[in-house]
Amino acid sequence: MKLRKKKHKPLQINDITIIDDSKLKKAITAAALGNAMEWFDFGVYGFVAYALGQVFFPGATPGVQMIAALATFSVPFLVRPLGGVFFGAMGDKFGRQKVLSITIIIMAISTFCIGLIPSHASIGIWAPILLLLAKLAQGFSVGGEYSGAAIFVAEYSPDRKRGFMGSWLDFGSIAGFVLGAGVVVLISSIVGEANFLDWGWRIPFFLAAPLGVIGLYLRHALEETPAFQQHMDKMEQNDRAAIENPPKTSFKEIATKHWRSLLVCVGIVISTNVTYYMLLTYMPSYLSHNLHYSEDHGVLIIIAIMLGMLFVQPLVGMTSDRIGRRPFIIGGSVGLLLLAIPSFILINSNVIGLIFVGLLILAVLLNSFIGVMASILPAMFPTHIRYSALAISFNISVLIAGVTPTLAAWLVETTGNLYMPAYYLMVVAAIGLVTGLYMKETANKPLRGAAPAASDRSEAKELLQETYDNIEQKVEDISQQIADLEKKKQTLIDQHPKLD
Repeated sequence: MKLRKKKHKPLQINDITIIDDSKLKKAITAAALGNAMEWFDFGVYGFVAYALGQVFFPGATPGVQMIAALATFSVPFLVRPLGGVFFGAMGDKFGRQKVLSITIIIMAISTFCIGLIPSHASIGIWAPILLLLAKLAQGFSVGGEYSGAAIFVAEYSPDRKRGFMGSWLDFGSIAGFVLGAGVVVLISSIVGEANFLDWGWRIPFFLAAPLGVIGLYLRHALEETPAFQQHMDKMEQNDRAAIENPPKTSFKEIATKHWRSLLVCVGIVISTNVTYYMLLTYMPSYLSHNLHYSEDHGVLIIIAIMLGMLFVQPLVGMTSDRIGRRPFIIGGSVGLLLLAIPSFILINSNVIGLIFVGLLILAVLLNSFIGVMASILPAMFPTHIRYSALAISFNISVLIAGVTPTLAAWLVETTGNLYMPAYYLMVVAAIGLVTGLYMKETANKPLRGAAPAASDRSEAKELLQETYDNIEQKVEDISQQIADLEKKKQTLIDQHPKLD
């Protein structure tokens, strides 16, 4: 039986996807809002950890209370890979839009429920158990949230603007943190510390309900991404039965066929999220518990830092579209490796201005990671397995990164060394540096398995011309290699006539 060779038609102007600008803006808004809600909860939880420790673990010492509260933050990361497997498979089978609508509902309900849980004084051991159950539900939904949102934005973005558009996803993360921290400070200052510990801490969690309704409305109104729709159209043309029962892709298959992409994904997520959780979740508790600043004082410093990060974030994404993503991963890793200890020297200086500078250094280095992560990760895998592969690898990595607040607090508490977080960050920086040197550049290239995408027809013509120019250059390179081989062959024949 003869095997037919698959014929590839030359790329035409109509094969390039023209992205509708209004749909792109709606996609970014809907994705970023869901991400903001996720990180609103993380921000609130980090900033009220001291209060939650007293409410749910009243019998422990202050240090153990904080570790216990942060451990409740970290435990849900155990179920995130399960959520990633579940929602990843659903996203590749039924589409990105449907899954993102489901995850935001679960996130909103579980966050809202935290505010309803009675204190330990009211129901005893059931209080921390219910808190843990709510956090586990959050962890399961978040397992499909960030991966799906990053894919959604990436598949809606033009190739030349994917870095800039993707940067707005983590702009939403930072904005969620700022909102969460701001709400904590505002409520605490209005009701007073005693009332905040009694009932005021519940209010930020109740705000998840209206945020969830808005996010659900925006996501439900969106159309499916162009890349996924193209994939479904191709499947329908080739095999209509595959639409109803698409082939399942196992993790073993992903790991064997796409192991390089998996390693890059894991390295980037670990280096990014450990730095993220260290700065934005652990540092408020570090400032208040270890350096003995008032909670409000530490929170205000972190808020100021995050407001600065909001301005830097889109600039990093925009610049990555010009110079590439790799320079930011490599530069951020080298910076973290060299400046982690100096930053913590400044943070421990007991001088407000120097503390601010130390945190600002870490924040700018964090921007270099999160400014490009959302545009790098979706480009690692082809369309038909993108959601599954990214969700699994992302959440396994986050499982490691999620213990950062708990482990950092434990290391400082047991060793008495206030520089343990800096050593922690240096190890992570080494992982980021190896990843940056190992990864391939993805800027200004189509997503794997998808057609090129442009902002308008004139840009599509430029992309088409670039494609043909690249083909011509490759043909010239191959021709030159053939000519060089012919010369070498003739030289060998001249030296050894018997070879002729």
